[in-house]
Amino acid sequence: MTPVGTMVGVGLALWACIGFVGGAAVSPEAGYALAAPLAAAVGSWLITERVHAVDPARVTPAMVASFGVKALLFGAYVVVAVRGLGLRPLPFALSFAGFFVALYATEASFLWRLFAGARQPAPE
Repeated sequence: MTPVGTMVGVGLALWACIGFVGGAAVSPEAGYALAAPLAAAVGSWLITERVHAVDPARVTPAMVASFGVKALLFGAYVVVAVRGLGLRPLPFALSFAGFFVALYATEASFLWRLFAGARQPAPE
């Protein structure tokens, strides 16, 4: 399965689990909590993959810039979700944090594989 497909699958599976355990009472918050981390993880993966294909030395600067943009966007998203959409803060925050960690751990495993292909054994 592709990295994007895996991230989408992980996110949807976790959302289904939250819906199963918490029922419809937490489903809206969990759905909104999934949207931003999933979009960010998929977007950053696609950018990193493209940058790596062109010039692997530019991956770190691209990831640092991406981190700054995501930090600003996540902050704004949380404010809009809680204040603008009226989502309950606790279920939203817990779901958001869980999705964030799970999706970025998934992305990290794919990054490790991407960079492992570029590693060369040390000369003897």
